[in-house]
Amino acid sequence: MLKFTSPTFEDLSRKEWLVTNGLGGYASSSLSGANTRRYHGLLVASLNPPTDRTVMVSKIEETLLSNQYGAIGLGANLYPGIIHPKGFQYLTGFGRQPLPLFQYEVNGHRIGKRVFMPHGSNTTIVEYENTGNQPFSLQLTPLFLHRGYHSLFSENDYFNYWIEWKNEKSAVVYAHYGAPALYFSFSKGVFKTQRTWYKNAEYLKEEYRGLDYREDSFSLGTVEVELLPGERVYLSFTLEEGMCQTDPGILKQMEIKRLEGLKPAGVHRSAGAAFLADLAIAADQFIVKRQSSGGETVIAGYHWFADWGRDTMIAMRGLVIALGKKDLAESIINTFLQYLDGGMLPNRFPDKGEQPEYNTIDATLWLFVVLHEYFEKFQDLDFIRNILPQLTAILEAHIKGTRYNIHTLKEGLLFGGGGISQLTWMDARVGDYVVTPRHGCPVEINALWYNALMIYNRFLDLLDSDEACFEELAIQVKNNFKKYFLHENGHLNDVVIPGEYIDNSIRPNQIYALSLPYPLLGKKEGCVILKIIKEKLLTPFGLRSLDPAHPDFVAKYAGDQWHRDTAYHQGTVWPFLLGEYFLAYLKQNDFSKKVKADVSKMMEPIRRHFYEEGCIHGIAEIFDGGEPSEGRGCVQQAWSVGMLLKVLTAMEMEKPLGKSNKKQLEMA
Repeated sequence: MLKFTSPTFEDLSRKEWLVTNGLGGYASSSLSGANTRRYHGLLVASLNPPTDRTVMVSKIEETLLSNQYGAIGLGANLYPGIIHPKGFQYLTGFGRQPLPLFQYEVNGHRIGKRVFMPHGSNTTIVEYENTGNQPFSLQLTPLFLHRGYHSLFSENDYFNYWIEWKNEKSAVVYAHYGAPALYFSFSKGVFKTQRTWYKNAEYLKEEYRGLDYREDSFSLGTVEVELLPGERVYLSFTLEEGMCQTDPGILKQMEIKRLEGLKPAGVHRSAGAAFLADLAIAADQFIVKRQSSGGETVIAGYHWFADWGRDTMIAMRGLVIALGKKDLAESIINTFLQYLDGGMLPNRFPDKGEQPEYNTIDATLWLFVVLHEYFEKFQDLDFIRNILPQLTAILEAHIKGTRYNIHTLKEGLLFGGGGISQLTWMDARVGDYVVTPRHGCPVEINALWYNALMIYNRFLDLLDSDEACFEELAIQVKNNFKKYFLHENGHLNDVVIPGEYIDNSIRPNQIYALSLPYPLLGKKEGCVILKIIKEKLLTPFGLRSLDPAHPDFVAKYAGDQWHRDTAYHQGTVWPFLLGEYFLAYLKQNDFSKKVKADVSKMMEPIRRHFYEEGCIHGIAEIFDGGEPSEGRGCVQQAWSVGMLLKVLTAMEMEKPLGKSNKKQLEMA
């Protein structure tokens, strides 16, 4: 529980909260009570899970009525030149588990507020409780929107907000003719109609990002309710009529029980155990249904990402497999294999429509790493046997050639890209300007390529299959990897085209040559690489995407889209890479007790960020490359959480991973 004695609007506006519903929908805002992003909202519903996210309810304006002190606002809004009301000054505490809990104290009155979403439903419920010993009254005014979550809303006669009352405490609202029905109900009190527009709320984060940042919202009226000590009132907003007929108190207890059940069993008593348990609950926010496939998938980040192939494969290693969720792992893998085309998995599913995009060279290769870790965890050869033909087709397509000039060279290395295509995770592009053109043979792609070949060959051995083996190709890749990528200074080149081109920039992509299941270098070389990464790229919150000494290094991620995208992979710090660094460091030192202690100590800043900064119980997508402190980009990123879970679960295992990795290295 975070405690506040003299909270300021600035400090509380930098802290955010998020709850999700397993469909891609969510509720989120800042601790100040003011929405600071266009993506904030009390009900952001997913109309075509996990996409087509629509902001239906902005927030609730909350006013406490006291006989002695009159009307006192508990929330906050930033309007041009003024903050109104200033209820943030009454916030005394905020806790995140198991449900977001706001604690207010106003002139001796104490109020607790909880927000939750029943899993699998586009429903948000807000509970207000009198936790003091004096009665008081509340005026609760819902503010409605109806827009896609990337856009903004303004007063418009088209949105007439027609309301039909089902009974005195339940109504259905239509933002305009033909709009989806929004069901609104409250458990006690009376509703007083007062139709009005709230104009020109300003969103600080949108202004920071160089975008439009003012919005209008609409009020139908106010719920007025008196609460005696210990009494509660619930306000519910849902797209499902039946949810209005279910006791919200029961729904709350069901969600609490579900969340508590997400904590991993059998975790040892260690300094990282509590962190691991809370990360496991945070991990659940990314697991969502995909309506088009009928299976599960992984949201890449909140608030604005959908499900991306690359992010899903990297993140699910920690979010799903490391936590022992076998059925879920199979569902996610099958979701993406349904869209296998030309030997490639999709890079992303668009927000609108169902045609996936395939502009990725690494998402498909990450599948092999996922399957390796799946088998290590669950020892299920039948699942591997069933999808082996698809794995064979993937490797054959990459050898012969597929989209975006992806093919193997005579040296056995994997080549891809050209023109304005961006195929690796460093994929920023503004119009036709390619920020990091890594066309050729990128270092991490060839580390993944080698691992894909080795993992496939191992599966053949285990299955005693007569499928074509790629053992000679794997040996060729390993021999030529060191020849073409190892720089005379000891680090790995970032991109090569044998005999034609070398990009010797010091970037974090080289870490994968050490962290993946089948390393490509010995410990002596690995020690030098880790030393260089530590000196040049390692920060308390992740790895820089470029050496600060490089002329293209950008120290700050800020400004409009051009400035943000041209900084995205040119120095910006990425927390998910911290997980790969830790894995490489642990493997280099055979998961020794001392090194585990070192990793736990190094993890402390990101742990503090998780509990106290940014999105509470979340890990940001990125940090500034120069002086990283405040999270940037998405406030809650799947692979940021997933890779820390991967490391923590590895360190919690009784049998050090280093032993099995040694055996794998000998087999290689």
